[in-house]
Amino acid sequence: MRHCKMPLFFNTIFMDKRLEEFKRLLDIMDKLRLECPWDSKQTNDSLRTLTIEEVYELADAVIKSDDNEIKKELGDILLHIVFYAKIGEERGKFDIYDVIKGINEKLIFRHPHIFGDVKVNTAKDVEENWERLKLKEGKKKTVLGGIPESMPAMIKAHRIQDKARGVGFDWDEKEQVWDKVMEEYNELMTELKSGNEEKMEAEFGDFIFSVINAGRLYGLNPENALEKTNIKFINRFNYLENKTISQGLDLKNMSLDEMNEIWEEAKKKS
Repeated sequence: MRHCKMPLFFNTIFMDKRLEEFKRLLDIMDKLRLECPWDSKQTNDSLRTLTIEEVYELADAVIKSDDNEIKKELGDILLHIVFYAKIGEERGKFDIYDVIKGINEKLIFRHPHIFGDVKVNTAKDVEENWERLKLKEGKKKTVLGGIPESMPAMIKAHRIQDKARGVGFDWDEKEQVWDKVMEEYNELMTELKSGNEEKMEAEFGDFIFSVINAGRLYGLNPENALEKTNIKFINRFNYLENKTISQGLDLKNMSLDEMNEIWEEAKKKS
């Protein structure tokens, strides 16, 4: 499929280095699928877990603000996109041309304030219009449709809340969310005293959901915030561990007060 369409896409006197390199990548993939014992036997299913790993590696690079690693990981993900497109071409379903054409058309359709005559004033207006347009496309029949079931729970909660906000289901004033947070906290405290694990878990989930909602309202991404805290804790704990080892001590034999003393040192250094 690609070979009958690509000349129209690439063979132009205005071809620049970006298109040349992209065509080179497509040609490399063609060769690998024909001649490489590993690449030739890959399927959508076999690539899936590798793709997930690559996305997480990109996320790591982004959280570290490592531009060189971001560049490298974007290349790895681009490779996977081309790989899936090649498999789709071999199966006669779609090719890279269809992938690019599809996203181009989607972007134009979902940005009528740029490519049409729709007027918007804020980024929030754009997001709300985006969700309405997705419903018009008919790819999902409900507001919350389209959220991947396998998405990590915290990211999923944030997306659920954001999509609900897109149709007006939200607090009038962001400060109101704290009443809900305290309500869920008090319900959790009540169930913790009951000892009923099922109810404790349910209320704990409600409490976390309300805190995530609070973060969203204040423009704080819960996944990013928690990951930065994870990294901070790891760095401080590593300092604590290394300091005890250098002093010939063992964490298991230290009191909490002794560990806290070193922990406070770590906090000052981070």
